[in-house]
This record gives sequence, C-alpha cells and structure tokens, in this order.
Amino acid sequence: MNRYPTVAEVTESARRLVTRFPGACRLRRIGVSRAGRAIEMLSVGHGPRHVLVVARPHPDEPVGGATALVLAEWVARGDGRSAATDPSLVTWDIVLCLDPDGAALSDGVEAATAGPGHTLAGYFRAAFRPVAAEQPEWAPIVSRQLPESRALFDVIDELRPHLQCSLHNVDAGGSWVQLTRDLPALAAPFKASAAELGIPVQHGTYDALYWDNPAPGIHVLPPPDSAARLAAGSENIGLSTWCAPQRYGGVTAIVEVPMWATGLADDLSPHPEAAHVLRDLSGLVRESGRQVTAVFDRARGFLPPAEDDPPRRVLEWMADDLYDLVADSWTRLARQAADASRAEASRTGGPAPLTRAEVCALDVVARRQPLRAAGLLLRLLEASDDRAAPELHRELSGLYTAWCDDFEQALRLRWVPVSRQVEHQARTVVAAAESALDTPLTR
Repeated sequence: MNRYPTVAEVTESARRLVTRFPGACRLRRIGVSRAGRAIEMLSVGHGPRHVLVVARPHPDEPVGGATALVLAEWVARGDGRSAATDPSLVTWDIVLCLDPDGAALSDGVEAATAGPGHTLAGYFRAAFRPVAAEQPEWAPIVSRQLPESRALFDVIDELRPHLQCSLHNVDAGGSWVQLTRDLPALAAPFKASAAELGIPVQHGTYDALYWDNPAPGIHVLPPPDSAARLAAGSENIGLSTWCAPQRYGGVTAIVEVPMWATGLADDLSPHPEAAHVLRDLSGLVRESGRQVTAVFDRARGFLPPAEDDPPRRVLEWMADDLYDLVADSWTRLARQAADASRAEASRTGGPAPLTRAEVCALDVVARRQPLRAAGLLLRLLEASDDRAAPELHRELSGLYTAWCDDFEQALRLRWVPVSRQVEHQARTVVAAAESALDTPLTR
C-alpha cells in the first residue's frame, strides 16, 4: 500500500469483501449527505458487542478509509489476532466515509500524496477542510444538525457501541489518541506499535490542549465540571458525536496518525526559550493569516459567493477571527513558560517548563492554518477567469511556497509511508477495542 485509496475505491473494496465473505459482511446505507451522496456502513461479524469505526470524518485526512479496509479484512478472516476481532464475539460496524461531500472537494489528496515526491505544497493545494459548522462530528457543538451527523447519531443509538473509533490524520507531528474515558490498557500497545513502526508519539497536542494526560500520547476528556480546562471553541464538546456513546456507557477513541513525522514530537527536553518562541508563533499565525486575507480581500469581488461555494465559506470563516483565536488560545501557555523561566532563573519552585514537543505541536498549528487558507485560495484563483486573478495567484504562490519550505525545514519533516500509518492506526484501534471490551459498561 503506497497511497491512500479514494472514497470510490474504499466503497468498491467493501463490496468485494461482502462478495468474498457473504456470511460475515453486510453493506448498507445509513444516510445521505447534504448533496445526496450515500453514507455507507460495512458490518463485519455477528457478535453481540459492537465496535463502531468512523472513517474520513475530516475530508483532508484520508488514512481512515485504508485503515477501515484493513480492520474489516482482519475481522472477516477471523485471523485470531485478538478476541476483539473474533467475528463471533464482536460485530465491527465501519462507516466508510462520514463526509462524502467534503471528500469530493478533497479528491486530489490521494494523488498529491502518492509517492515519490510527497510535499506539503502538493497536499495543501489539494486538501479541503470545511468550516466547523459543516464538520459532521463537530457541527452539533455549534447547534448545527447536519444529515451526516444525524446518520451517525442514529447508528450510535441503534448499536449502542462499547467503543467508537474515529480515524484521523494529522498533517505533521506524531501520533496520539484522545479518549472520552480512560482506557489504561491502551497505553502500552499504542506506545509499542509506534516505536516498532518508527512513528513518534506526540507529547502535547493543540487538539487536546487541556485534556488529562495519563500516559504519553493518551489524552482523556476532562469531566463536565472541568469545562474551563477545554480549549476555546470546544466548551460544548458533550454535544459532539464523540460523546454520544456515553449515553450507553461506551467510550470513544480518536486515533491520530501523522502524514509527515518530526522527531521534535516526542522530545521531552525542556525548551530553553519557550516563552519567546510562543510569542513568535503567535506573531507568525497572525501575520501569515493577515497576508492571506489581504490577497483574499482583493479577490472577493470575483470569487464565487459564499452561500454557493464551500471553499469560499472556509476563507470567510478563517479571515473573520480564526487566526487570532488560535494565537490567543496560547496565552495561558505563554504565561506558564514565562513563569517557568523566572522560576528557573531564581531556582525556586514553579510550573514545569514547556518541552520541545509541546512547543512543536503549537508550531505545527501556527504554520498549518495560513497554508490551509492559501491552498484553497490558490485553487479558486486558478479557476477564475477574472483578469486580476493571475497576478494575485503569483503573489500568493510565492508566499505559499516559502511557507511550505519553512514548515518542512523548521520541523525536519519526513514522510511516513501509508502502510505504516495504516498499520499503526489499525493496531491502536484493536488495542482500544480490547481494552474497552474488557471494561464493564459505565453509565
């Protein structure tokens, strides 16, 4: 496996599995997207307990489709690698693509990341990530009920899964898992798999900035009365599809694997200039965002209207206040870093200094946000026949190329082969299932 499969290829492979294992596999439609695309689920096994796997919840994160097929094959064959994959004990219900509309707008990602010559520039030019209100897992947090979200909620209510696994890619960094309840037995196999496959474990992540961290790369959602510890924008996370299995005592694992890895992701040495670097990163995300927005402002008059064009809606959302929201969310960490530096200077007790890994995680976010916007805007400019578009494209393309080069060099990024991404994610899902199925349901 040297590239990610497309949604069409994943669906066709699922159909072939049903033909090969007619007694074990069933494929059914569980919903329809906003644009009328089918949302399909492959069920494997007939066990009384259920593991629900959700692939492609974010359209710019294509690993999940490949992982879903590997998991389905393991269970259908009954290969005996784990009681959790025994089809007589556990039914695996696999949503093949939760956001088919978004995936259609990211349909170049698979080709852009097919080797050789994997580059961030190719990836961000092809990737599409919708606004939060149009992300099926996240939309309920902002009181938006999408048909894709409803389909997933309905499946959760029907199946009452012991475990839901949401399959994600991160563009750069290391691997980590977010849990809605701790699964202590997951930490060891997760760490061992990452080490064997040469994938760094991400210590500290923006996605779980203030979640509990019981083991390296494992982050657990704090209880509802600790909402103040959640990052900005996620205060109502209990409304998301991630938390829905809790109604029935189930747990959700969000499993992240990197496309490009960096050794900084698991560097636990104290960062000697964390406070200074955080100030620089805040300035970087604001200034780069300002530069993209300046080009966008000059193109607004001839770009497709936001109500008709999802990429335009993303650009409007990001230009509004997203860059400032990201930078402002680091205020507490910057204060902690400054306090740690003062404590070290005076040799007194104080907060622990931020590690290079924690700073690296924020570095990735600071560089990622303007690249997402620039990649989308370049696509819109290329599609435009307005006479101002070519000059704006040349201007933005220069910035974009420089930012991608800086990203790759500053973090010393290396491509993780798709086969290793998939193997690690699949192993982690099975380990999470083993842990969840051995744990009594909690209500």
